[in-house]
Amino acid sequence: MFRRLFAPTIEVSAHCDLPCGVYDPAQARIEAESIAAIIKKVADNDDPDFRTRAILIKEQRSELVKHHLWVLWTDYFKPPHFEKYPELHTLVNDATKLAGASGTKGTLDADIAQQLLDKIDEIDRIFKETKQG
Repeated sequence: MFRRLFAPTIEVSAHCDLPCGVYDPAQARIEAESIAAIIKKVADNDDPDFRTRAILIKEQRSELVKHHLWVLWTDYFKPPHFEKYPELHTLVNDATKLAGASGTKGTLDADIAQQLLDKIDEIDRIFKETKQG
């Protein structure tokens, strides 16, 4: 028993919690595309019940975008990524704010939805570069 307690430890290193392939900005993008589509549908529909349901779904999708981006930021991206891409912190912060109360969660502005998609595309570009190295 003592032999196991005092045995040399082996240091292991991984760039993410699980084998690659479980993290992907595509999850955030799918939700953001849903938000953009909902905003368009709400603009084309005068039915108050439909609009209420659509807005609730849009708000839920906005929360999911934030969740998926935060998971990437906290679980996938590591210090070497932040060193190589110093804009990454600001980029993820800006994207989550675009999905938040002052962004797609709280507005029906199609331009905000497009800005969110554009930020996710920037995060995806960096993500793909990190997967190559």
